[in-house]
Amino acid sequence: MAIPETTSAEGLERFVGGKCLFHGRGEAWRKVSAWILELPRSIDSLHLPSVSEPFLAWTLSGEIDFEEREYRRPWIKNRISKGSFFLTSGGAPYETRWNAATSEIFSAMLVFIGLPLLQRALKEVFGSDSDDVQLRDVSGFNDGVLDSLMERLRDELMRDEASPLFVEGIAQSIAIHLARNYAAVEASPKGGPSLPGYKLRQITGWMAANVATDLNLDQFAAQSGLSKFHFHRLFKRALGVSPAHYQLSLRMNEARRLLRETNRSVVDVALDVGYTNPSHFAKIFKRETGLAPTDYRRQR
Repeated sequence: MAIPETTSAEGLERFVGGKCLFHGRGEAWRKVSAWILELPRSIDSLHLPSVSEPFLAWTLSGEIDFEEREYRRPWIKNRISKGSFFLTSGGAPYETRWNAATSEIFSAMLVFIGLPLLQRALKEVFGSDSDDVQLRDVSGFNDGVLDSLMERLRDELMRDEASPLFVEGIAQSIAIHLARNYAAVEASPKGGPSLPGYKLRQITGWMAANVATDLNLDQFAAQSGLSKFHFHRLFKRALGVSPAHYQLSLRMNEARRLLRETNRSVVDVALDVGYTNPSHFAKIFKRETGLAPTDYRRQR
C-alpha cells in the first residue's frame, strides 16, 4: 500500500492495521475521534503518515518492546505496558516497529483531539502566547490523570450510545491537561523560523473560507506576502504538511461534515468541496478516510 505524506484521523486507521474492536461513531464523536485496536504481536516496519490532529495512544494490554523514528533518524526505544502513553503532536510521517515481550494480547486506544478543541485549551492556559505554543511529542510515559480521563472515555466508547455532552466534557478535560502539562511556548520554533502565528491563522482561515476553490501556490504566496519558495517552506515547517495537503484535509473534513449532518447527495457534496468529478472525489475520499462516501454516511 502506498503511504501518503498525510491523512485524516479516520484514514490513519487503515495504515495502523490490526483489528478494530470499538470505533466512536455518531454525534458524540465529532470533536474527538477514538477507537480501540487489537494489534499484531510483532511488526518489522510500519510506516505511518502524519495527521494534523494531535493524538494519544494508550496501551490497554500487553507488554511490547517498541521502537519509533522520523524519516531515517535513529530509532527511539521504549518498553511499554498497560497504562503507557504516547503523545504525538502531528506534523511528520514516522516509522514504528515492535515485538511482544509477553504472551498477552497487545491492544491500544487511540484518541485524536480536534484542533479547535485544543486551540481553545491552549488559549485558556497560555492567553496571548497561545499562537506560539507547541505540544511536545512524548513517548512511553505514564500519567495518572490521563489514565482516569481515558478510562472514562473508553467506557463511553464501549457504550451502545455515547453521550455527546459527556464525551465533549472528557475531551475538553484531556485538552486542558495536555495544555497544562505537555505544551510550552516555543521562542524559536524547532527546525528554524516558521510563519508567525497571526499570519498562519490568516492563511489557514482564508483557505477554510475558500475550501471549494482550486487554490495554487501563487495565490498562497500572494496572501502571505512571501515568495512561493519561502511560503511553502515556512508553511510546511509550521504545520508539518504542505499547503496542498492542508487544503486537501480541509476539503475532506468539510465533506465528512456534510455527509454526517446533511442529506445532500454525494454529487452535491463533491461540488461543495471543490470537486467537479464525483468519481474523482469518491476515490480521494476513500483514500483519505478508508471508506466510500456512501459507506461513511451510513455510519451516522
